[in-house]
Amino acid sequence: MMKKSLFSMIATVLLLSTVLAACSSSKNEGGQASSSSSAPAGSASAEGSLLTEPGTYPITKEKVTLKVMVRGNPLVEDFATNEFTKWYEEKTNVHIEWEVVPEQSMQEKLNLVLASEDYPDVIFGMNVSPAQEMIYGTQGVFLPLNDLIESQGTQTKKLFADRPDIKEAITAPGGNIYSLPEINECYHCSMSQKMWIYQPWLDKLGLEMPKTTEDLYNVLKAFKTQDPNGNGKADEVALSISPKSWRSSIDAFLMNSFVYNPVYGTTKRLFVQDGKLDVSYTKPEWKEGLKYLNKLYSEGLITPESFTQDDNQLIQVGENPDVPLLGASTGGHQGVFTQLLGESGRWNEYKTVPVLKGPNGAQYAPTDATSLTTGSFLITNKAKNPEVALRWADGLYEYEHTLRSNYGRPDQEWRNATDGEIGINGEPAKWSELKSFGEVQNVNWAQTGPALRSNEFRLSAVSKGNDDLEVILYNETKNNYEPYKSSTYATVPPLFMTNEQATEIADLSKTVNDYVEEMLARFVTGDADVEKEWDTYLKTLDSMNLKRLITIYQEAYDAQIKK
Repeated sequence: MMKKSLFSMIATVLLLSTVLAACSSSKNEGGQASSSSSAPAGSASAEGSLLTEPGTYPITKEKVTLKVMVRGNPLVEDFATNEFTKWYEEKTNVHIEWEVVPEQSMQEKLNLVLASEDYPDVIFGMNVSPAQEMIYGTQGVFLPLNDLIESQGTQTKKLFADRPDIKEAITAPGGNIYSLPEINECYHCSMSQKMWIYQPWLDKLGLEMPKTTEDLYNVLKAFKTQDPNGNGKADEVALSISPKSWRSSIDAFLMNSFVYNPVYGTTKRLFVQDGKLDVSYTKPEWKEGLKYLNKLYSEGLITPESFTQDDNQLIQVGENPDVPLLGASTGGHQGVFTQLLGESGRWNEYKTVPVLKGPNGAQYAPTDATSLTTGSFLITNKAKNPEVALRWADGLYEYEHTLRSNYGRPDQEWRNATDGEIGINGEPAKWSELKSFGEVQNVNWAQTGPALRSNEFRLSAVSKGNDDLEVILYNETKNNYEPYKSSTYATVPPLFMTNEQATEIADLSKTVNDYVEEMLARFVTGDADVEKEWDTYLKTLDSMNLKRLITIYQEAYDAQIKK
């Protein structure tokens, strides 16, 4: 259901190591890659005789083997024996030799492989960042896919015709396409900076759903002082969050009642207004938001653990077995603070708080610019059969192949919808999921690699009724967040960068972001006085070359817009 990612860029420290590796690795003979994607010398004519007509199966007349490095997936037992792997091999006549990289060491392994020049044919599901694509693509390590797509990419060309915005998003400055994306247009994920409140406590205390920041303060105060769980103890936790979970940092929801504040990816808290990039955390409105958060904290309405705990620790509070303890929390879904679909049913008793109107009228629901993950499929210069590799990945965008690779076997893990069945969005349904996502299995790839799950595709799944999690998340997002999408501000998309830009940003962004996080906590907890130390805070950011950081992002953004 959830994908933590839809457009994941690598962490800045790992990005720095990537750049350093790129600087030290030697370029292919000839240096800059051209837009041509021809196979290595001596292989093209042989491959040409093997290929069938584009868009048909099998892909080759004789079995061909590709060496593929893939991100390990904890929900997939074994890619080599996986039922979709075997089914797709039989259909395509392409055998895969998998090199599975543990997810937790994925970026480190990728950096080492790229630096060593001992590449596989294909890098798959590794979330290669636009910066890495740019660095290694211009060195010739990653093949430009433009000509391959034109000659062999039946499904990709159809995708580009239907969705030119996707083609634009994955095209590097200069015009080359180095990777195919995974498209996962999760509607509720696109506005995931949500707050959730325990509806039974509102009902018991006769309180309405908060509409303003002042309303929320009063509700949390009532939760803290009026014993809504009825056990005669002052044990209620008004608001507690997990800063380490999905879209749940302390500023993710509440700051958007003061200033536009997206918290996605490495461009966290960076936004676009009239083509110009800026950050939220230097604005006077950010200062006002800090004062509000400090007020909640100083009165015990936000727990101290909100700066340190993980979601497992928070779920213990949310699922307290004796009486409910948690009044409100933040995050993209209820599973951040309760047991999602758990036996207690408490997860379904929390309802979203609509975007709160701030004291100066601000009300923003930032939109996620990452409905697709770049760097999901790349062909390296070691590939002897690049046409076969492109055809193999291109086929994953087909409707049935997307269902099989992400869900499993027809009529076992999914089925076609029947006449009269209604989808999540209230329109006629097209397919139905028969088993819940999230269990370890060996029949599908569990959201690894290219696939085409558009909004239309995802929302055309059969609705299981009002208690269906996807229906709940769709309705909550539609009613309480979509009305507050901004027409003035936008979230910065993932950006292609040159080697020099990526190197400089890796250092600057870590320094700046670490300081912003530190001072956010200190200002909210009162360890630093926001009135007395605000000017010092701004001067410190200036000394850390924040202006230069924004300038580099602006240059990369402008290059991407003008390409």
